[in-house]
Amino acid sequence: MTDNKKWYVVRAISGQENKIKNYIENEVHRNNLSAQLGKVLIPTEKIIQVRNGKKVTKERNYFPGYIIIEANLEGEMIHVIKNIPGVIGFLGETKGGDPVPLRPSEVNRMLGKVDELAESLEMTQVPFTVGDTVKVIDGPFTGFNGVIEKIHEEKRKLEVMVKIFGRKTPLELSYMQVERDA
Repeated sequence: MTDNKKWYVVRAISGQENKIKNYIENEVHRNNLSAQLGKVLIPTEKIIQVRNGKKVTKERNYFPGYIIIEANLEGEMIHVIKNIPGVIGFLGETKGGDPVPLRPSEVNRMLGKVDELAESLEMTQVPFTVGDTVKVIDGPFTGFNGVIEKIHEEKRKLEVMVKIFGRKTPLELSYMQVERDA
C-alpha cells in the first residue's frame, strides 16, 4: 500500500474525545492497520484560571466533538473507525459518500494554532477594557469590587479603583487577580 495519508475530521460524542481517541488507536492496532494511521489529535487550548490564589493551567477542547486523524482511508479503515463506539461519522461526508479530506491550508492553520498556543501560553489578549466593573478574586482585597481605570499591557496589570472605607483607592492588580463582575 502506498503512503498517501490525508487529514480527516471525525465527528465524536462531545466530552468523550480522549476515550474515543484511545478506542481509535487500539482498534486500528488490533485490526493490524497501524500502517494506515498517522496521528490522532484532539485540538486543545491551554487556559489559565486562578483557584485558591494559585494559577492553574487547564486544557480545553476548542473544537468539542471533533477529532482530527491522519490516515489512509483504504479498505477496512473507514469501517473500523465508523464502528467505534462514540464515533458519529466523518465531517464533510455526504450520505453514503466518501469522507472529504482537509485542505493542507486548514491542517497547517490548525496545527499552527496548536504550536502557537503552546509557545504563547502566557501571552493572552487583554480580556478587559477601561470602565469594566471587576471583582477582586485574589490577594488582600479579595471580595472588593472596582472599576478599571488603566490597563498596562506590557506589565499585564490593571489599575483598579476600589472603594475602601468610603474612599476610592487605586490598586494595581494582575489579570489573574480579578474577574468580570456579573
